[in-house]
Amino acid sequence: MDNSNTTKKYELMVIVDAHLSQDEKDSILKEIDGEISKAGGKTVNTQTWFEKQKFTFEIKKKKEGTYYLINFEAEKPAIAKLNAFLRLYEKVLRGLILEVEKHSVKEQAAQV
Repeated sequence: MDNSNTTKKYELMVIVDAHLSQDEKDSILKEIDGEISKAGGKTVNTQTWFEKQKFTFEIKKKKEGTYYLINFEAEKPAIAKLNAFLRLYEKVLRGLILEVEKHSVKEQAAQV
């Protein structure tokens, strides 16, 4: 079964409480990865974007957060499932999924 025609690349940005231990943060990332897999997706890369960033305003009564960027591949129906999970998952302060658009080098140069 070849899903390459319908599989798209996405970026997921999540913010968690910066004051959690590294083990707790790793556990949260593992749970998110499990949800991506359960929805039929595949995690490509996970990286810390900001280790400890002060918020302009409080989010769920927290003043600082750790930002993670997760690149993954999935089919479009999986995104609704992941968004629902992120809304209900109390350990995630905020989450946002964006589809990664493909641009050729010529297109990128023309946009500059």
